Amino acid sequence: MTNAKAISIFAAALLLQGTAIVSGQEKVNYEDHVRPIFRDKCFSCHNTNKKSADLDLTTYTSLMTGGASGAVIEPGSSDGSYLYALMSHVSEPYMPPNADRLPDATLDVVRKWIEGGAPETSSSKVMIKKQTVNLTVEVSAGVRPEGPAPMPDVLNLEPVVHTGSTTAVSAIATSPWAKLVAVAGQKQVILYHSETMQPLGVLPFPEGQARVLKFSRNGALLLAGGGHGAARGLAVVWDVRTGERMMEVGDELDEVLAADISADQTLIALGGPQKIVRVYNTGTKELVYEIAKHTDWIYSLEFSPDNVLLATSDRNGGLHVWESYTGREYLTLAGHTAAVTSVSWRGDGNVLASGSEDGTIRLWEMENGGQIKNWGAHGGGVFSIEYTRDGRLVSSGRDKVTKLWDGNGGALRSFEAFADLALQATHCDETDRVVAGDWTGEIRVWNAADGTRLGQLSTNPPMLEQRVAEAESLLAPADAAMKAAVDGQALAASTLKMQQEKVAAAQKTQSEIEKLVVDTTAAVQELEKQVTATTAAQTTQQALVSSLKKAIPELNAAAVKAVEASSTIQSDEELKKIAGQLQAQVVA
Repeated sequence: MTNAKAISIFAAALLLQGTAIVSGQEKVNYEDHVRPIFRDKCFSCHNTNKKSADLDLTTYTSLMTGGASGAVIEPGSSDGSYLYALMSHVSEPYMPPNADRLPDATLDVVRKWIEGGAPETSSSKVMIKKQTVNLTVEVSAGVRPEGPAPMPDVLNLEPVVHTGSTTAVSAIATSPWAKLVAVAGQKQVILYHSETMQPLGVLPFPEGQARVLKFSRNGALLLAGGGHGAARGLAVVWDVRTGERMMEVGDELDEVLAADISADQTLIALGGPQKIVRVYNTGTKELVYEIAKHTDWIYSLEFSPDNVLLATSDRNGGLHVWESYTGREYLTLAGHTAAVTSVSWRGDGNVLASGSEDGTIRLWEMENGGQIKNWGAHGGGVFSIEYTRDGRLVSSGRDKVTKLWDGNGGALRSFEAFADLALQATHCDETDRVVAGDWTGEIRVWNAADGTRLGQLSTNPPMLEQRVAEAESLLAPADAAMKAAVDGQALAASTLKMQQEKVAAAQKTQSEIEKLVVDTTAAVQELEKQVTATTAAQTTQQALVSSLKKAIPELNAAAVKAVEASSTIQSDEELKKIAGQLQAQVVA
């Protein structure tokens, strides 16, 4: 037999391995069709004694259980099946390792088995395909989404639980485009209006305490990561408008300390005390990849605004940047000497900020991973940092102080210190307000422009019944105060009326007085005229009298002469008449 003929026969046999065994209407199943392929190509690395990646393919049960990366088969969806993606060389690491891609006919058998529901045997019941959720959105870094910013509609305001005391503030977040603040409480997340500071809704989180809160880049979703320490951890996503729980991903053996959702909402990353970052597909809720490079607890992680990169940090000072879709390492950023507690991307995605227990905030450029800035921010350590929309930074730390910085690390403002460690800080871009919380559970809201404290929020709001009772207890004093105010208003109105009447009477009297003054003035003026006239007449009379007095001696002499003459001339009657007139004038 020639070599060429032998190769042809071998190739035909290989094709038959994937095709001949599937004929007619026979249902493709694990035992008859898929297991032989795995036995030939995969069992050497994935068996009971040697579980590479903790995956055993030798039995149906162990296969469907999955491995270290979680479930590897998604019944009904070959695209959502991690194992098929590796076998078809869609994702890395390619399987089988160090070998060519399996023939299409062989892969087609595996694909048909998965699409057919992944039954174990020909008589097995087909598994129902898991429901998928499509949260994918188109985003542009730093660009406001079209339409009104997502705000809660009518959500439940009844707290899940109210305790007699508060605990440390574990997480706070603000919406990137709305006047909305999310605050973590025990078994719940409370939504507040950042301007009125009134509650807008309560989102139940019965899994425990949320340790991280993140709004999606368009503000439509809210993600919470948390759980119960040393028991369970996961991430939950809610619709901000309706409060509907959209999904939950992850099944950690300890609580989640860090989590984020990518800008296009296709990926969710989470991490915690297990030292492994796990990234899930939001459509299938299946694990996409794991990052196992960290040597200590994962403290913080965040996707870049443009979806390209994922930054992660740990308790040992590790700080790394990865390609978000593949998990390939992009940069290792060395410089911090203690735990890196917080990371935040600048809006353009070109600069990453990191805060550390070494007390510093550092800025890194993403071209080569160079350190741009480095400054001492908080004595004793930085707990929280966040970029604002306009490129400033807000931070809090062990020194109990919340601070605001410009883009170059210049101090802009230090807000009044808390009574204890300042654990969380965030900035509401829509109202330019800083929200921060401390170890005692106190949450303060400040005006970033002048540092004025505007109010407080609560991680432990009272039950509605308690709030109603408190309101009713204040109602009686309020009613009394209202009655007193009404009575006082009535008295004031009565007094005002009396005063108005007095003023009217006074105004009337004043008018009469003014008229009397006018009339009197006119009379006085008339009298003055009369006096003047009388005085003038009197003066004239006095002048006449004076002149007459001067003429009296002459007249007397004339009268005597006239008398004498008349006596001599007895018959001159005319002369007698004149003499009589002269005597009369003299007498007068």
